[in-house]
Amino acid sequence: MAMLPRLSALKAAGRRCFSCTTQVLSQETPVGFVGLGNMGGHMARNLLKKGYPVIAFDVSKDALSTLKNDGAVVAESPAEVAANVSRLVSMLPASAEVQEVYGGKKGILSTVKKGTLLLDSSTIDPSVSQQVAALAEKQGATFMDSPVSGGVNAARDGILTFMVGGPEASFAQAKALLDNMGKNVVYCGPVGTGQAAKICNNMLLAISMIGTSETMNLGIRLGLDPKLLAKILNMSSGRCWSSEVYNPVPGVVPGVPSSNDYKGGFGSALMAKDLGLAQNAATNTKSPTPLGSLAHQIYRTMCNQGYSGKDFSSAFLFLQEQDKKK
Repeated sequence: MAMLPRLSALKAAGRRCFSCTTQVLSQETPVGFVGLGNMGGHMARNLLKKGYPVIAFDVSKDALSTLKNDGAVVAESPAEVAANVSRLVSMLPASAEVQEVYGGKKGILSTVKKGTLLLDSSTIDPSVSQQVAALAEKQGATFMDSPVSGGVNAARDGILTFMVGGPEASFAQAKALLDNMGKNVVYCGPVGTGQAAKICNNMLLAISMIGTSETMNLGIRLGLDPKLLAKILNMSSGRCWSSEVYNPVPGVVPGVPSSNDYKGGFGSALMAKDLGLAQNAATNTKSPTPLGSLAHQIYRTMCNQGYSGKDFSSAFLFLQEQDKKK
């Protein structure tokens, strides 16, 4: 597949950094990016800010247009991205999308070059990461799972935590790229262990968000000001990320989804999906997860009642509306 027209121009003459007025000459080879959703768009934009030429694809034309305006080269398919890069990051919703983007007719593995480093930051079943890694290995490429934690604001600010699974010999190369999008890059072990760490983290996150939502709702009904209650929690033993950084009550923390009608962020449907992955893992390992199971049930109920597209912190709104139904 031929080199994209704009790519050769970027490599020869540099590009204008969209966040500054000075001309930037990039010494870096292009990086591919597939998946420009709430998280992926910010991640790709941070690579551009750091001087990396980016070749991107997404099914959303609007997302592609926005990133193109920021300086990226737009491709017509995942295959076209892979044909023009030796490093590629993907950020996709679920296992099915990862399998299609990598293994489909116009997928990454149909054109991937030998020696390419593939970093998948999606949150998926660890077994799917292992399957894709095996297919990539047959093509002479290296696949590593590198799911993230931190939320949309951390993606925007380039302070994500990456949990990386794959060949240890490739970790330094992976970290060199991921450091441009996060502040913590942790090696977890073989392929699939990054996903294992992520689903454990998200199970705890879901539990803590429901607990924070219950606590805030109870305190408000007892007459406490929500900002005061949050302040007390965050200087006491109840402090957690859900109470301090991502509080689910509108107006308590500015700039988070709860203060924007629960728009953006990490959707409840995605949290339900991740909790399903955790429950599958718990079943396979015979691990008791009673609170994880209950959290899964709550988020599935939320999805069935119209909260799928709202941020997962809308658990607070869900609880408030349950009170009204009584």
